[in-house]
Amino acid sequence: METFERLESAVRSYSRVWPVVFATARGHQLFDEAGRAYIDFFSGAGTLNYGHNPPALKQALIDYLESDGVTHGLDMATVAKRAFLERFDELILRPRDLQYRIQFPGPTGTNAVEAALKVARKATGRSLVISFSHGFHGMTLGALAVSANEWKRAAGGVPLAHARSMPFDGQLGENVDTTTEIETFLESDEGRANPPAAVIVETVQGEGGLHTASFEWLQRVRSLCDRFGMLLIVDDIQVGCGRTGPFFSFEPAAIVPDVVCLSKSISGYGLPMALVLIRPQFDVWEPGEHSGTFRGNNPAFVTATKALDYWTNDEFSCRTMAKSEIMTAALRSLADAHPAARASLRGRGMIQGLHSPMPGLAGAAATAAFEGGLVLETSGPDANVIKLLPPLTISDDALEEGLAVLATAWRTALEAID
Repeated sequence: METFERLESAVRSYSRVWPVVFATARGHQLFDEAGRAYIDFFSGAGTLNYGHNPPALKQALIDYLESDGVTHGLDMATVAKRAFLERFDELILRPRDLQYRIQFPGPTGTNAVEAALKVARKATGRSLVISFSHGFHGMTLGALAVSANEWKRAAGGVPLAHARSMPFDGQLGENVDTTTEIETFLESDEGRANPPAAVIVETVQGEGGLHTASFEWLQRVRSLCDRFGMLLIVDDIQVGCGRTGPFFSFEPAAIVPDVVCLSKSISGYGLPMALVLIRPQFDVWEPGEHSGTFRGNNPAFVTATKALDYWTNDEFSCRTMAKSEIMTAALRSLADAHPAARASLRGRGMIQGLHSPMPGLAGAAATAAFEGGLVLETSGPDANVIKLLPPLTISDDALEEGLAVLATAWRTALEAID
């Protein structure tokens, strides 16, 4: 690790948590340069829903590169982009009766959020955006303004304006409808004087501690957006592309967002790629008004197109939900077996975790898990949630093996704290 400590910026994070040098990866496993295998319950922070180096995607990429296919194309029309657009429309949008224009804003999730905020403000002529407690939407200034983590916000170094935070579902108590807080603001003198352009929300707050919005709450948010002329932006960057079961996390709520942000697993292979899905009436951009050098990553279009083969029918989604039940049962059993931790389950689908109010427990468990050959992280403002993001393609046996390592690590951490 000496090279990284000597030459890489102090901002590095994950290499401090997992102090080994990784060399290869396949499926649900990472291998360090000494050859040790690790079960991956991190999946590139949700970027590798289909696992590491899925063979069909790898071969499609190799074939494209060997054919001298266009690699860099800005927003030029290319064969690879056309294939992705047509396949995405065929398998994702039309079966769900979704009519979106597709913008390629740049390679990352925060690029998608910035574009979504800008187009919402342009379409409405308003500037304020409503966001939520514990929400996280990216590291650039516009995305930070609608993110709740004060430590990350402070790193911006400038005032973060034109955003107002509201309590997420459940933040004021289990039986408190926090949409009334939004409604009260919108009907106030301040709200009428400065009506918001949009509401931006994660259905499951991946970085914020796996808080999960109920479908009824999301429906009420949608209704408020319609009533007060606000666009509804759903940030599906970490929990989309099948992470919660269906392709989009908002599908079970039976809502249609005005704008959707996708990134992370949309390329299917870990290649940088992001999308903004915009309802046609709000696609008010002038040509070139929002631009970027790397908004046309053609190798990512190739792997993204091939990844959509997982979505030709409902089988993949059903298998994901079956695996999520294995995760839920294991986490519930772990919580019940150690009542001193006062642990509770959080999340939905195959993004789940355990929250404990016991200081340091989640972090200690994550460290013990790594020592046992399992890679996972914590989340939440106090890092008090152990967060599981296994590949959606992981076998049941490997999933259960990883969960067994977690159970041992949780027990070891509890004993050390006691």
